[in-house]
Amino acid sequence: MARVLLFTDEPVLARGFTSVLSSVPGFDSVSVCQSTAELAVTIQTSKPDVLLIDLTPDVTFGILTQLQGSLPNCRIVLWVRAISTELAYQAMELGVRGVLRKTLPPELLIKCLGKVAEGELWFDKTLTASFLSAKMIALTKRESQLVSLLSQGLKNKEIATTLSISEGTVKVYLSRLFQKVGVKDRFELALYGLRNLQNMSGEPSALNPLPQHTMLGGARDPGQMQWLRSLVLEKPSDKGIDNLPVWSPRS
Repeated sequence: MARVLLFTDEPVLARGFTSVLSSVPGFDSVSVCQSTAELAVTIQTSKPDVLLIDLTPDVTFGILTQLQGSLPNCRIVLWVRAISTELAYQAMELGVRGVLRKTLPPELLIKCLGKVAEGELWFDKTLTASFLSAKMIALTKRESQLVSLLSQGLKNKEIATTLSISEGTVKVYLSRLFQKVGVKDRFELALYGLRNLQNMSGEPSALNPLPQHTMLGGARDPGQMQWLRSLVLEKPSDKGIDNLPVWSPRS
C-alpha cells in the first residue's frame, strides 16, 4: 500500500486529485501540502512513498535536493503542463523518478504513481527520445558555477570577484568550456545555460540552482550554489531564444 503526498498551491487541483486517488486500490493514504515552507515538515510526519510535486515557480533545484536528503526513500514525481528536455534531465539527475503531464487522463496518473511506488521510472516517450538525442556534457562544480553566473549576465570581472579567482583564470576556464561544450562564444554558452535553468514557462527563477537571495541584485555566495551536474545541449529554437531574458554578453 503506497502513501502519496501531493504538493500544489491549487485547492481545486488538490481536491480533484484526492477524489480520484482515494478510491483506487493500492494507495493507503493521500495527503496534500500547499506551501513549500511546510513541505519538509509534512513529509517527515506523513512519510510518503511517493511525492507528487506540482511544478510551481516556488519549486527550486535546492528544494528538490533538500527533499531527497531528508527522506531518501521517498520517490518524487514532477506534475507539469510542459517541461523542457533540459529541465527534465536536470531533475532526473537530482533523483526525480518521474515526470507526469497534467494533460494525461486519470488512468495514466494512477499507473504512473503505481509504477514509481514500485521502484520504476516514468518518463513519456517524447522525453525519453529527447534524452537519447540530446548531447549531455558533464560539468565540474567550478564549470557549473561559471555557466550559472554567465547566464545571469555577469562580466568576467564580476565572475572573478564572486568566485575569488583572477579575471585571467575566468578567461582560461571559459575558453576551455567553449571547447568542451562546442560553442563559439559566451553568449551561446549562456543561452544553453539559461535553457538548463529556466522553468516550464520560461521564467529563470523556478528550478533555479541558486538561492533566491543570490539572484540578480543580491549578494552571491558560490558556496551555496546547487550546481548543475551536466549541461544538456538541445539547440535552442528561435521561439525559445526570443523568450529568454536579454542581457549584454560583454566580457
